[in-house]
Amino acid sequence: MTTREERMQILKMVENGTISSAEAARLLEALEERSDKEQAEEKHSPPRWFRVRVTNLRTGKPKVNVNIPMGLVNVGMRMGAKFAPDMAGINIDEIIRAVKEGTQGKIIDVEDEEDGERVEIYVE
Repeated sequence: MTTREERMQILKMVENGTISSAEAARLLEALEERSDKEQAEEKHSPPRWFRVRVTNLRTGKPKVNVNIPMGLVNVGMRMGAKFAPDMAGINIDEIIRAVKEGTQGKIIDVEDEEDGERVEIYVE
């Protein structure tokens, strides 16, 4: 059951007289504490996916959508570097190190005006 559904159920119990407002307040507080704990655990979980998105700048349509399990990132990065060796200003070893250290979220966002492509790389 989601937190929203649980809150609604507690409010209906108050409305029906099944529990008092004080009891409802304690239940709602316990839900909030549980939600905070779940969010904290989610933030500290190790990344599972290395995602690469290539989009056509003119149409906005995706050209490439690759999801690599984190266990294969080193191999995937080396393979990707062979296909795009002229990525000016991007150090593949630096990216691998950052990923291994636990960096999460968008780590690269590059637009290639000449080829009309946008490359985005995420660690999630």
